[in-house]
Amino acid sequence: MDEMDLRRELPMEAQLDLGQLRELDRLQTALVRMQGKMAQDGRRLVVLFEGRDTAGKGGAILRFLRYLDPRRARVVALPKPSERERGQWYFQRYIQHLPTTSEMVLFDRSWYTRAVVEPALGFCTEAELERFLVQAPRFEQMLQEDGIHLIKLWFSITKETQQQRLLERQSDPRKTWKLSPVDRLAQDAWDRFTVYKQQMFAQTSTPQSPWNIVLGEDKYRARTEAMRVVLEAMGHQEPGLRTTPDPQVVTRA
Repeated sequence: MDEMDLRRELPMEAQLDLGQLRELDRLQTALVRMQGKMAQDGRRLVVLFEGRDTAGKGGAILRFLRYLDPRRARVVALPKPSERERGQWYFQRYIQHLPTTSEMVLFDRSWYTRAVVEPALGFCTEAELERFLVQAPRFEQMLQEDGIHLIKLWFSITKETQQQRLLERQSDPRKTWKLSPVDRLAQDAWDRFTVYKQQMFAQTSTPQSPWNIVLGEDKYRARTEAMRVVLEAMGHQEPGLRTTPDPQVVTRA
């Protein structure tokens, strides 16, 4: 595919050079082939996209989904729990969204809202947090024992980058919909987020279900290296394509 075709196919990537466009296209094509093999094998995949506000979760998800079959790949982005859901077991509202055979589900924030966002902003009690931190590894172990592949991504940025991106959202009418009341509290709650994030890593990053920390300062590298995390974890390889994540961008918690 020549440069004109690539730019027509990837209109959101006007800022990328030709080499970056080609690499992104190859990775997105690899995800399509991986999805095809998943359909043949009946595998199920859950990918959790977590991180601070403006860290790039949503943009990464858009690039993941660019060419995937929407019948076997979907995004789950849940609103705040209803009154009924608040009276249920915490994980209950997420269970109904888990994948069926040959399906991939991308969670744009997940059950880990309880680990960082809620305690940092005072939306849960310390007892609820402690119970979650004990139950989350058990819950994930049950998912994996049932054959679900689980990949956890945490997109990381600096406080200065977050401030800049929040200001861009405020000034760009195409991005104002992204601003939520929680986003507006992100800078003031930065240090509290850090404390709870570290606690989450310490208690829920296990050998069977590790946290992959993706540096999100460079959006292109964050997106492409996150794709490599998924391709490698699912054992998908293609000639001439690097599927091992760059250790300068992706580390394990």
